[in-house]
Amino acid sequence: VGRRTEKQVLKEAEYYKHTDENNLSCEGPPMEIPGEFNNKLNLIYTYSVTFEEKNNIKWASRWDYILESMPHTNIQWFSIMNSLVIVLFLSGMVAMIILRTLHKDIARYNQIDSSEDAQEEFGWKLVHGDVFRPPRKGMLLSVFLGQGTQIFIMTFITLFLACLGFLSPANRGALMTCAVVLWVLLGTPAGYVSARMYKTFRGEKWKTNVLLTALLCPGIVFADFFIMNLILWVKGSSAAIPFGTLVAILAMWFGISVPLTFVGAYFGFKEKPIEHPVRTNQIPRQIPEQSFFTKPLPGIIMGGILPFGCIFIQLFFILNSIWSHQMYYMFGFLFLVFIILLITCSEATVLLCYFHLCAEDYHWWWRSFLTSSFTAVYLFIYAVHYFFSKLQITGTASTILYFGYTMIMVLIFFLFTGTIGFFACFWFVSKIYSVVKVD
Repeated sequence: VGRRTEKQVLKEAEYYKHTDENNLSCEGPPMEIPGEFNNKLNLIYTYSVTFEEKNNIKWASRWDYILESMPHTNIQWFSIMNSLVIVLFLSGMVAMIILRTLHKDIARYNQIDSSEDAQEEFGWKLVHGDVFRPPRKGMLLSVFLGQGTQIFIMTFITLFLACLGFLSPANRGALMTCAVVLWVLLGTPAGYVSARMYKTFRGEKWKTNVLLTALLCPGIVFADFFIMNLILWVKGSSAAIPFGTLVAILAMWFGISVPLTFVGAYFGFKEKPIEHPVRTNQIPRQIPEQSFFTKPLPGIIMGGILPFGCIFIQLFFILNSIWSHQMYYMFGFLFLVFIILLITCSEATVLLCYFHLCAEDYHWWWRSFLTSSFTAVYLFIYAVHYFFSKLQITGTASTILYFGYTMIMVLIFFLFTGTIGFFACFWFVSKIYSVVKVD
């Protein structure tokens, strides 16, 4: 017999010998199990539940007893403090560079002195004629930036609504539905950003740019999702999404999102390209031999560590809620971590960009995107660790499903973090070259 109250569930086991399955009663002799079995023995398991109404509990406080029983809040505050320490450390570094080093650099570059030492350029000013040279594969970068902007706005609004209590943790589909609807409606910013950046990169294949922005990344996600669903259909799982729902998602994509992307791209291409503060030279400057730490790959690998350090504890609870069917209710914490992630990605990328420019390496466009988006690689490594250490998944189909859905998460996170890093760097580079005098 189980009696459930608002505070706890009490389980009291009692044993009765039920004679009739259709007419159960908690009276009569106890159930006896013989030491040796001669024939088949039927056991009838029953339970009863009693709900106690408590009128003194307000509707808004109905989850409090769950929150009080979970010790995770202390871990969350530890995680937030850990993240804040990283942010403060990075902010200190960035502030020191901007206020001291950059200020000194600009003052030194701008002082009018006849001496040879003052006339001789050095450091990041040397590459002023190449720093805004359009990157290689500018088409792909602009498409990624458009998609990343769409994902960033979608994530921000979804988390903000969840924080305000519009998306209840009891309704498991509310968060995903809100995210998908927002993503579909936010095609215009994606098209605009992609078109404007592509025009700034002096690209001419605008039709290809618009089509790739509308179809590339959503196409990869949908193909992955469709294959996962196909496996669920073959296995006869109840988790498989009905064919009608898939058609509805496709209709939303091609009927709403794609046209909105075209509208955004139309306005993006009508705008003038973003004006750079310095002119680009005709002949590219030769990049000197780089030390190990200023080479592209070590910088990119280092850049992803700090943002991942801010989110990995929160990531554990998110993976638990997805794969271990635990309730996720800490949207306030998640929103705070989201803001910390924005700051950390921006500052880490700006810091590394400054060091690379000082080393006279002006290929910062792709590097700024990949430095912060490398956090997604650490996210994937953590997901692999979580799979082997926390989950007892043995079947091939289940393993494919886990990694299939993980790859969707990794791609979305890759675009999101990369876009943050890129625009932080773009603003930083434009700012520092706009205040220095160039002959």
